[in-house]
Amino acid sequence: MAADPLTAVIDTGTPLVVLSPHLDDAVLSCGALMAHAADRTNVRVATFFTEAGAPPYTLSGRHYLRLAGRTDAESLYRERRAEDGEVLRRLGVDWVHLGLTDGLFRRKPTVSGRPREWLRRALPEPSHMYPTYRLHVATGRISPFDAGTLDQARAVLETLASAPRTILLAPSGVGRHVDHVLVRTAAELSGHRVVFYSDFPYNQQHPVDPRFVERNGLTGVEWSRGLAAKAALVRGYRSQADALFPGGRIPEVPEIYLLAGGAPWLS
Repeated sequence: MAADPLTAVIDTGTPLVVLSPHLDDAVLSCGALMAHAADRTNVRVATFFTEAGAPPYTLSGRHYLRLAGRTDAESLYRERRAEDGEVLRRLGVDWVHLGLTDGLFRRKPTVSGRPREWLRRALPEPSHMYPTYRLHVATGRISPFDAGTLDQARAVLETLASAPRTILLAPSGVGRHVDHVLVRTAAELSGHRVVFYSDFPYNQQHPVDPRFVERNGLTGVEWSRGLAAKAALVRGYRSQADALFPGGRIPEVPEIYLLAGGAPWLS
């Protein structure tokens, strides 16, 4: 790992925008850095996939709801948005929920005609862009039906990075969740100043994609300050913490940041 170049940038007041695929990813992966930065510069968390679809749910969707102890996805996501706002207020950072639908619930463009409606209700998988978690959501392969979502994400980044000197903190897609890969791809294609973060806790079991590292010339940097206080922030995501950390133990490990192309603008 290289020496930490992020502290000086934060201390000079460089604005940070943390791109969070879901309603917990920013704090999970960047909570300690954000806590340090909040008193020194403007920090904003932009969360992309903050909505769920209406039933009928796929088998994978129903399994996720059971893990969360819920039966209705829309009420769960209202709860998740409230949790996120509460945690980010405690951190003292700004945030925006962008209102895109989570990959597990995203449907293909509607096909007109009533004869298909009964089939959609009996077997919802074919109407979803990502019918299963393991074979679709967790492969990192963006569905051809999902090009519009990528276009939306890219358009949003132009607004988020409009302030001078802004640095985007984007997921590196560890764990290959397609929503993380979508946000990563939008950041890669944006042409803006980007630092990629290693997606926690998925980086405890999975490596970063070496092809992604190579094509961007990435260098890893560890952030270790303020880790002891991070667990309390993560537990603020009550609807998710038990499923993410069975047994309640949240590992206290350094946050990892990957600097694109050597990031000469950080020096």
